[in-house]
Amino acid sequence: MNLALFDFDGTISDRDSFLLFLKYTDPLPFYRSCAVLLPRILLFLVKRYPNRNLKEDFLARMLKGRTEAELKKLSERFCADKIPAIIRPGAWQRIRWHQQQDDEICIVTATPRLILEPWCLAHDLKILGTELATDSADKLTGKLAGENCRGDEKVRRIRAAFQLADYSAIHSYGDTSGDMPMLQLAPEVSRFYKPFRA
Repeated sequence: MNLALFDFDGTISDRDSFLLFLKYTDPLPFYRSCAVLLPRILLFLVKRYPNRNLKEDFLARMLKGRTEAELKKLSERFCADKIPAIIRPGAWQRIRWHQQQDDEICIVTATPRLILEPWCLAHDLKILGTELATDSADKLTGKLAGENCRGDEKVRRIRAAFQLADYSAIHSYGDTSGDMPMLQLAPEVSRFYKPFRA
């Protein structure tokens, strides 16, 4: 059996699913959060503010205090209403091709796992994503649980979930520097950077 590893945002989708989810959840607070966080967003864009910190800033303003059950319901509606429209056709064709080959497919994403899990489950795809911290009442704290799932952390999660030596071949698909360590898990011939942009 082969293993296919896909980044989601920008690779399978044509935009950032985390920000789209926040906007979908509550548009007015989302735009207010963007205005308040604009200085940090600008610093992030020039690589002077960490990705993790900005993600936690949005989580604290938008999702803190919600339960995992609430988030799951929101995610189910979001995945049904919004995800189909942002999937790149070439990416979907490639996923279907891997499924026809009986390959194991895993989405490896920095987006919180709970947000994209309903879409992945609906299409028989595994998912590894950023995990969200909860308190003793099962409410989101606005913090991440563990590391943001990007860069070397993607590789760590993959190695913890799969015995890579058991697969005949590995294919990897990504579109940013945060995907490069994951891309390196596949041989050069099966390593695809920004493959669905045509």
